[in-house]
Amino acid sequence: MTDVDLTNCDREPIHLLGAIQPFGFLLAVTRQWMVAHASDNAQGFLGQAAEDLIGRSLTEVLDGHAVHEIRGRLQIMRGADSVERVFNLALQAGGEPFDVAVHYSGDLLIIEAEPSRAESSLEAASAVRSMANRVAERKTIEDIVHEAARQVRALTEFDRVMVYRFDHDGAGEVIAESVRPGIGSFLGQRYPASDIPQQARALYERSWLRIIADIDAETPKVRPALGPSGGPLDLSMSMLRAVSPIHIEYLRNMGVGASLSISILRQGKLWGLFACHHYGPHHVSYERRTAAELFGQIFSYMLESREQETEARHVERARNLHDRLVSSVATASGPASLTPFLGELCSLAGCEGVTLHMGGQTTSHGASLDADRLKILVGFLDDHATRGVFHTHHLAAHLPEAKTWQDAAGIIAVPLSREPGDYLIFQRGEVVREVAWAGDPNKAVTVGPLGARLTPRQSFETWKETVRGQSRPWSASELAAVDSLRLTLLEVVMRLTDLANAERGKAQHRQEVLIAELNHRVRNILGLIRGLISQSRDGATTVQQFFDVVSGRVQALARAHDQITQQHWGPGALTDLIRGEAEAYLAAKADRLILSGPDVLIEPQAFSTLSLVIHELVTNSAKYGALCDSRGEVHVSWTTDASGALDLAWREQGGPTVKAPTRRGFGSTIIERSIPHELGGEAEVTFDPAGLRVALRVPGRFVVEGRAADPGKAVAPVADERPPRPNHVLVVEDNMIIALDLEGVLLKLGASQVSMASNVAAALEAIAADRPDFAFLDLNLGEETSLPVAEQLQAEKISFAFGTGFGDQADLPEHLSAVPIISKPYSEKALRDVLKAASSQRR
Repeated sequence: MTDVDLTNCDREPIHLLGAIQPFGFLLAVTRQWMVAHASDNAQGFLGQAAEDLIGRSLTEVLDGHAVHEIRGRLQIMRGADSVERVFNLALQAGGEPFDVAVHYSGDLLIIEAEPSRAESSLEAASAVRSMANRVAERKTIEDIVHEAARQVRALTEFDRVMVYRFDHDGAGEVIAESVRPGIGSFLGQRYPASDIPQQARALYERSWLRIIADIDAETPKVRPALGPSGGPLDLSMSMLRAVSPIHIEYLRNMGVGASLSISILRQGKLWGLFACHHYGPHHVSYERRTAAELFGQIFSYMLESREQETEARHVERARNLHDRLVSSVATASGPASLTPFLGELCSLAGCEGVTLHMGGQTTSHGASLDADRLKILVGFLDDHATRGVFHTHHLAAHLPEAKTWQDAAGIIAVPLSREPGDYLIFQRGEVVREVAWAGDPNKAVTVGPLGARLTPRQSFETWKETVRGQSRPWSASELAAVDSLRLTLLEVVMRLTDLANAERGKAQHRQEVLIAELNHRVRNILGLIRGLISQSRDGATTVQQFFDVVSGRVQALARAHDQITQQHWGPGALTDLIRGEAEAYLAAKADRLILSGPDVLIEPQAFSTLSLVIHELVTNSAKYGALCDSRGEVHVSWTTDASGALDLAWREQGGPTVKAPTRRGFGSTIIERSIPHELGGEAEVTFDPAGLRVALRVPGRFVVEGRAADPGKAVAPVADERPPRPNHVLVVEDNMIIALDLEGVLLKLGASQVSMASNVAAALEAIAADRPDFAFLDLNLGEETSLPVAEQLQAEKISFAFGTGFGDQADLPEHLSAVPIISKPYSEKALRDVLKAASSQRR
């Protein structure tokens, strides 16, 4: 017969049990909104048997308003494991309210509902805030977890609430507890890793909360038992998911009648649990469960923050020690350079002794290993060579000879060279401790009434084990501190070979050259920016105007710098320079900047100067010149002469009549003086009434002949692939989150302005104040519809589309029947299609 132990639990498909707990019901809906699965108990809640529900449209089963709300929740759902909730929702006209949760399981939408329970005494946000504040007042991790257990018990009213932390070996320990008087304490007890099987731990990382309201309750089946894939419905994220028979028996053996678990995560991994037990049936309302889940998330972040503060202090100590090590060994070599720091290294790792063994020489601090033991340990480390740090708190488990080494039960070994035998070894002594287990973790488990599966252990009486031969485990911060010093010890401190010294000297020389060059360039850039800021003040009348002017000029320099660095500080293309400014500042007007001339490259010394001049010409044209309206164009042409000099002509036409300015601003100064002053070139500005004309000449030493190309327009739009989008879109949506989501998608799809209104009155005011090019209307706005807005848009001949949670069931008047309709949840493709259609109609 096959041996049976607690690892049998790891093979149980606890998410595929095909049944639910009876305090609610479940429906599974296809992408076409047809009911594919229903729980047996649906009739008690909806008045229709599961068999009668399957194959029907959800709009025939639930009230239209309920379907609309569910569709709306899907719009804001994020991630594969996302669950959205709606509280106090009537699922049928005139029916009782339900608390509803929705999530996806593959291609099916899972809808779970339970009757709403009035919680007049609970204001969830206020309750969670108060709970978090009380926990935050505690100073130590121990006090924090104890206070958190008290707060969760007060919220959930369970008989016992434990904070259960997982150890490095997967076993768990109760580190805090709040318990009803008279039922004993589990504080300090440990549970073997197999008590919570692997698949259960994986679900705890995906779902923050799990409730079992009554372990003796009958569990309604989900019909049909098998889905389209041939297997049971995956209920991994289900709040109603039935409970494994093995776990039910486990709870019965503990005398528990109901339980609730809240995950405690650290960096997305399971750190521990709030484990809540009740010695009889106990159902917690969905509203309280949601508050408990939110508190669990906040507590996880608080705990992680406190632990990170401790780790950060440790890392800072390591960094300071690292800096002093580097400074100390700058003129020293060999093991002697480390000897003064062994005490600090020992303190940093939190150990009793440290031994440096290198080149046949040994130096130690604190507890030390004798020569024979050190030889055995070094031989073991050489045989199990690793490039990284080796650590263990139970050396005897790897090296049997170390069973009696009380002063080195745990070690961290840092290799100091590629040669065998060179190590820095941190040692911790044996800590004899008595561990209290909840029952003997090694007790044999036999096959029982569940057949060839597991019968969980029945004894949970405290069983004490004396643990010997182990040290205190190394913490993550201690290991990180030692590992951060490893490269210093390898590459800098030891100076192992003359080759390394020579290479280091070359690297240092290269670094000095780079620093000198960088220092020169940074000083020039800082001086230039200081000048831009100083000179831009005079023309600005407001802080915002000053910011916009300076920001534009600095961004022009940044774009030029990016283009140069992309060429590894080589010459940059003139056409790329002009196009970059046009695309950054002109947007849709960029195709009215017509370029013509040979393909030439500009040396880095002149690229930034010319970029700033082009920026001023572009912005000036967009504000006052040919590109400030819808008619004008700018022609930019250039040629090179026999000396290689570049002659560039800027000619505007079709814009407003040009008048010579009465005063010269800093922008004009940049255009007229930058190239002559910085490059020794020429610049001439002519204020022709028909359009500004500028002639620039850049000396040949800054110009490199490039590949032949036709510059064409500054931006070459592809009409078929990206038709023009509406510039201004009005969104009428009463749900703020959905409205913000739509705004983000519309801006991504090319809209330059998105206005939002939550009701009819606000929408009509928005249309009157600033006429949109297109509008997107949620048909149902709570207590009103958007039909009045649609009629106004139609009267003003503004294109629009409807969005609705009612799908194809939307009932529109005849004169609006041709208006496009998008069903929630909205997809980016659907929005793109209606925008494309609207743009085509406008053309």
